[in-house]
Amino acid sequence: MNSNKGMADTKKLNKDEYLFREGDFPDNMYIVRSGTLAITKTKNKSEVTLAEIQAGAIVGEMALFDKKPRSANVKAVKETEVVSLPYKSLELQLTQLPEWIRAIIRTLNQNLRDANQKIKELGQTENEEERFSPQTINKLMAIFNFVGLKYGKKEADGIYVPPGTLRKYTIQVFHAPTSKMNSLTAALKDCSFIDIIDRGEGKQDIINKKADFLFDFSEWYNDWLMKTENDRIQFTSEEIKILKGVVDFAKKAPVGLNSKKILNIEQVQLNSKNEVGLVIRPDFFTMLASKGLSSDKIMSKDGIVVEVLAEDLEKTYQYFYLLEGLKTHLK
Repeated sequence: MNSNKGMADTKKLNKDEYLFREGDFPDNMYIVRSGTLAITKTKNKSEVTLAEIQAGAIVGEMALFDKKPRSANVKAVKETEVVSLPYKSLELQLTQLPEWIRAIIRTLNQNLRDANQKIKELGQTENEEERFSPQTINKLMAIFNFVGLKYGKKEADGIYVPPGTLRKYTIQVFHAPTSKMNSLTAALKDCSFIDIIDRGEGKQDIINKKADFLFDFSEWYNDWLMKTENDRIQFTSEEIKILKGVVDFAKKAPVGLNSKKILNIEQVQLNSKNEVGLVIRPDFFTMLASKGLSSDKIMSKDGIVVEVLAEDLEKTYQYFYLLEGLKTHLK
C-alpha cells in the first residue's frame, strides 16, 4: 500500500481480488481511481453480479454512520486502483458540519439501507418462473444475438462471441444480471446450440454454432409471445418428441406437388416404432393439420397421405425443441 498526503491511501487490486467481502467489518470507504469494481452477492455456491463501479465512483460509504457489516462483496473486474478513506478521519470532518446536515445524511443512508432490504426480500420471494419469464428469456436471447452479430468473429465452427462485450452489454446497456445470461448460455450449450470452452484463468470461448437459427428463433419467439393464448401454436413435451419423428420421416419421403413431401400415414404408424423409437398415430396428423403444419388427410391409390413442407416442419420442431430446452434448464 502506498501512502498519499493526508488521510487517503491508495490500494491496487488484481483482477478478481476482493476489496471486501459480504459480512466484513467496515472501516473505510473507497474512491475508484482507475479500473472497474463489481458488486456481487453470494447465492448458494455461485456469485451474482449486481452492478459495476467505474472510475470516479465511491463504494463502501453506507457503513460510515451505522458501522453495519458489509452487505455485499466488492471485487476487481480488472486491475483496479482505489483511494481508501478511513471512517475515523471522515467522522472528524463530519463533526464540523451543522447537525441538520448530518441528520439529512444519516436519514438518506438509512432510507437506502431500507430500500435495499425490501429489494432483497422481494428477490427471495421471486420464484424461478418469474426469474426466467418468457420476456426475460426473449430479452437475454436478443442481447446474446446482438453482441454475437455485431462484435463476434466468424470462424469455420461458428461465431465467437466476446465474453467481455457480452458481459458489458448485459449489465451496463440492458441492465440484466450476468447470472441470468450465464444461465442462458449454459442452457444453449446443453441444447447443443453453442459451445463454451474454458481457456483457464477465468477466460472462455463462447462459440455460437447456429447463429442464423438463434436469430430467427428470437424473431419467431417474439411474434409467438405477442399472440393471444388461443392463437399460439403449442406442443407438449411428448408431442415435440413425436414431431421430431415426423420430421425424420418427412426428410426421406417422396416429393409431390409444390415441393411438398408426401407422408403415408399408415406406413408411418407401422414403421415408426422401429425407425424413430415411438409410435406416430394418425390422430397426430389431424392435430398437425389443425395447426397448419400439414394438409388435411388425402385418399390416394397408396392409402391415406398428408402433404408437408419438410423445411417448415423441421424449423418448427427446432423452435419448440429449443423452447422446451430453455424451460427445462432455466429452473
